[in-house]
Amino acid sequence: MLLFVGLGNPTPNSENNRHNVGFKIIDAINKKYSLSKQKPKFKGLLTTGNIEGEKIYAIKPLTFMNNSGICIRELLEYFKFDAEDVIVFHDDLDVELGKIKAKFGGSNAGHNGIASIDKFIGKDYSRVRVGVGKPKTKIEISDYVLQNFDEEEINSIEKISENITNSISFLIKKKLDLFSSTVNNKK
Repeated sequence: MLLFVGLGNPTPNSENNRHNVGFKIIDAINKKYSLSKQKPKFKGLLTTGNIEGEKIYAIKPLTFMNNSGICIRELLEYFKFDAEDVIVFHDDLDVELGKIKAKFGGSNAGHNGIASIDKFIGKDYSRVRVGVGKPKTKIEISDYVLQNFDEEEINSIEKISENITNSISFLIKKKLDLFSSTVNNKK
C-alpha cells in the first residue's frame, strides 16, 4: 500500500502555476492507470486503485500548499500508513525544468509544503522533486512559483508527467535512483 501525494493550491486560477506541478502529476497518474473518481476526503481529493499489483492511494491536498501536512497526517492515521509508504510530488526551483530528482528524506530546502509535511509526519518519506527552473529575471520566489507556466514550459511538464507515469514501476518498488535516471533519460 502506497500513498502518492501531489502538492499544489486548490484554486481555479492556480491550476497552471509552477507550484501546482504536483497536482498535474497526480492527474496524469490517475488518468493513465484509471484510478477511481476523485472524492473529497481527508481535506483532499482522493483516488484509489491498483498499479503493478500494488494498492495505491493518490491525493491532492485541498489545505493549500503551506498546510499540506494536515491532510497527509489525517490520511496516514486513518489508513495506518507508515511515512515510508508516502511519495510526494512537488515543484523544485533547483531542478532543471522538465527533469526530476527523487530521494528519500532530507531537508525541506525552504519549500513550505514539504516543511508542513515534515512537521506532521516527520521526514522519512520519498520526494519526487519536479523541476520548474529558476526565474530568468529578478522576481520574488513566491511570485515566480505562483506564475503560470508558459506554453513551452507546459510542453516540458507534460513530457515529464508522461515519463513519470511510464516509469512508475520503479517508483512503486522504491528504486528511486533507477526511477530518476529512467525518467530523465526518456526522450
